[in-house]
This record gives sequence, structure tokens and C-alpha cells, in this order.
Amino acid sequence: MLIGICGGICAGKSSIQQYLIEQHGFRPLKIDRPAGTPSVEKSASEASIPSAETTPAPQTFATVDDLLDYATKHWQEDFVTTSIHNEHTFDVLSRRPLFILLHVDSPISARWARFRTRCESASLPPPTLEQFVLRNDEHHYSPATGLASLASRAQIKILNSAPSLAALHASLAALNLPDPARLRPSWDHYYMTLASLAARRSNCMRRQVGCVLVRAHRVISTGYNGTPRHLTNCASGGCPRCNDAAGSAGGLALSTCLCIHAEENALLEAGRERVGGGAVLYCNTCPCLTCSIKIVQVGIAEVVFSNSYHMDEEAARIFSEAGVSLRQFSPPREGLVVIGGGEGEGKVVNGV
Repeated sequence: MLIGICGGICAGKSSIQQYLIEQHGFRPLKIDRPAGTPSVEKSASEASIPSAETTPAPQTFATVDDLLDYATKHWQEDFVTTSIHNEHTFDVLSRRPLFILLHVDSPISARWARFRTRCESASLPPPTLEQFVLRNDEHHYSPATGLASLASRAQIKILNSAPSLAALHASLAALNLPDPARLRPSWDHYYMTLASLAARRSNCMRRQVGCVLVRAHRVISTGYNGTPRHLTNCASGGCPRCNDAAGSAGGLALSTCLCIHAEENALLEAGRERVGGGAVLYCNTCPCLTCSIKIVQVGIAEVVFSNSYHMDEEAARIFSEAGVSLRQFSPPREGLVVIGGGEGEGKVVNGV
């Protein structure tokens, strides 16, 4: 695994790199800064600030291609680099499936305070807040780098408001950055991702639910919730119950609902003969009671869900009595993760 870390000045790149080195045995790699990229980490006197020390010293390469060749030859080892100098560096590293990009950012006031501390430690005058902001803009928006666009391309985005290194480390431990599933999803992660993708086709006004039916690691059928074929889509007013914003709460008055549930669509598509024995149903939401009894009747062996539903206990009772395994799967956290507050806090704002 090769984790690349990019982000704003003093956002926490070096701290995360050092955490991976000390706690998970990652080896640091470094690329010589290409000509034309701005060196913005300077004091008010324009003297360069010594970079945060990394122990052990990183192995240095002249070009990103040299680094990639080395990491590829040693693909069974774990590496980390903060030398994401420009968009080209990312494009080269992303050629290999062993690479993950992590973007870290912090409030600019916090980053300025950290940078002032670094200047003072080096007995150099710190820049003013205005100078720091201008250099930060140069760092992000220089045409030579394109670093601003990398945030949207990162697999993991960390907003680092941790009050201490201990709090940051506790949150990183919960995040489990070295999880191998980040490189190659497990079967559960793979099928749940397909279920989540199927859910995006849903036209139901209440919630988007997707389902995948699997046997022997082969997809039998997929389904998502919405009105039956030839009927007006729910999102176009086809189901009065779902379109009544002030109407019945979720799970109530289902007899008046015209939408077919994702699980029902998947079961109808497959048919009992194709389901056979040992089939597993993946759904991004725990099945309701109505779907649960149909799942039992068709002969599904296991149900795996991602998000809870308010009828979980009733569904669990039905599955338990029928001998159907039920479990919840939580994939590795991706998207935007906010780190801040007390130790160990880390909340996913947007992501799987």
C-alpha cells in the first residue's frame, strides 16, 4: 500500500505520516520538488522553514516515476509520502492499484497558529495572517500545481480540528487507514456498493433502497424501490402515500403504498428457482417486515444490510425463527471525515 497525503500548509500532513510510520510500520518516501512548483513555507523574512522531521529519514527519488517503480517492485510493503507536489504526481501514482490519496485540511486560523510555532522553533519571524493566507492561496491555486483540485479526487478527506496529537492519533486509529479493503474491496463491500448504486435508480419519494441477490459470489439479480412498470414514477406523483409529506410515518399504511420494495424487485427478477440454496441478499437498508417474510419464503440463507430501519427488531425476530442469518456490514470509512472535539471523535460527513 502507498498512501499519498496532500493538503494545506500545516494541516497535519506530517503528523499523519509520522503516525503511519510509528503505529503501522509504513516507510516514508520522498520526491525532489519539481522546478516551477512554489515553495511557500517561508518565514516573514523569506527564509525557508525547516520541514517537519520524519523518523526514519525518507528514501528520496528524483522523479515520481522512480518512486512509483520502487513502490511497485516492493508492493507487499507499506509506504507513505507527503510529496504530492502537483496534479501530475497524483496522475502518475494513481496508475497503480496500490495507491490511495488522502487529503487533509484544517481551519486556516489553526494552521497559521501551527506555522507560527514552527517559525518560533526555528528562531524565525512568523508571517502575518494576511501573508499566510496569500501563501496558502499560492500553494493551492498556482497553475503549476493544481493542488486545489486534488481534494475532490482524494479517497479520504480529513478535516483536522483535533486539539492535540493524542486526539488526532485516536481518531486515526478508529479510521484504520491501512485497511486492505481500501485497495481491494471485500465481497461484502463489493456487493454493498452495488446495492448502493442500485439505490440511486430508485424513484421513490420516501427513501432510496437498493438490493443485490448473490449466490456463490455471482450476482443473480438486483432491485430498487419504486412504482411498478407502466405506472407513473413515484417521483412524478405516482404514489400518493409517498408524495404526502405530512402523511403517515415510515413503515405505516404500507397497504396504500404503490411502490415495490427493492428486495421484492430483486426476488421477482430472480424467481425461486434461480435463488436456489445458499443465496445471500445484500441491501443498503434493513428489510421491512413485509419483505422479510418473502425473503424467508424464497429460501434466502443470509441477509446483509448497511443502514438500520425502524423495524429491525421485528425483521430480526422473523429471520431468527426461520434460520436466516442477519448481520450489518460497515465498510471502511471514506469521503469527508471530521476530526475534532474529544479524543477519538471522528464523524463521516459524506461518504460510504
